[in-house]
Amino acid sequence: MLPTQKTPPKKSLNDLTVLVYGPSKIGKSTWCSHAEGALFLATEAGLNNLEVFQVPIGSWEDLLAACKEIAEGKHPYKTVVLDTVDNAYRMCAEHVCQKFKIEHESDLGFGKGYALINNEFYRVLNKLSLLPHGLFLVSHSQEKELETRTGKLTRIVPTLPEKARKIVLGMVDMILFCDLDMATGEDGKPLQRRVIRTKPHVNYEAGDRTGQLPDVIDLDFAKFLQACSEQKAAPAAQPQPATQPAAQPATTPPPAVATSTQQKSRTTAASR
Repeated sequence: MLPTQKTPPKKSLNDLTVLVYGPSKIGKSTWCSHAEGALFLATEAGLNNLEVFQVPIGSWEDLLAACKEIAEGKHPYKTVVLDTVDNAYRMCAEHVCQKFKIEHESDLGFGKGYALINNEFYRVLNKLSLLPHGLFLVSHSQEKELETRTGKLTRIVPTLPEKARKIVLGMVDMILFCDLDMATGEDGKPLQRRVIRTKPHVNYEAGDRTGQLPDVIDLDFAKFLQACSEQKAAPAAQPQPATQPAAQPATTPPPAVATSTQQKSRTTAASR
């Protein structure tokens, strides 16, 4: 059972779990629709203008049924898109409340309801992430005020509840924040550029566990794939051994040549 060799890092998107979040209508679902063999588990109505393969998810039971069919592997899909993971968590909470015949998770007391919801949510997402498919989790964004040692800080984070957000952030390989980058055009007018931010920042949640991506990429799936392939194609720098300067061969100094004054002195001395 114990391994005899190290497992290589997984760099294909078909092996990774990715969180894609940002403001509404910025293009998150459109971006995900270009993933290879994408299947949407649609927990909200937001795909009406996209031609995609989708399964409408109206309850936690619907999601469990879809996950079971995906796990059987009798399908051509390579990427599962849960759009949105926020609604999936709400459905999970409703499922637990109905199961225990309570109106709110706090009715069980001592935090038991919250624990049951988070455990069920983690159980299903973890199974999805372990399947041989890519998993894209779509969420919206919100500004949250945080208390720090130096004062208050406003940070942009996914709209998931705190404990659910921690579950998702700890599970994913990439946290991609979809944002608007403001610039000034040649005519002096402001320009908006839709981008993905991939690196951790004090003002927003982002990260790239693979180390493949640049800090900012256009919100364009083709450019995203290009950035991934460029990083994989770049050869790792090999350390070069320190070189010693080549030894110079010892040179024999040329024989001294007597000046004309020295020659005259020698001739005079010899005649005496």
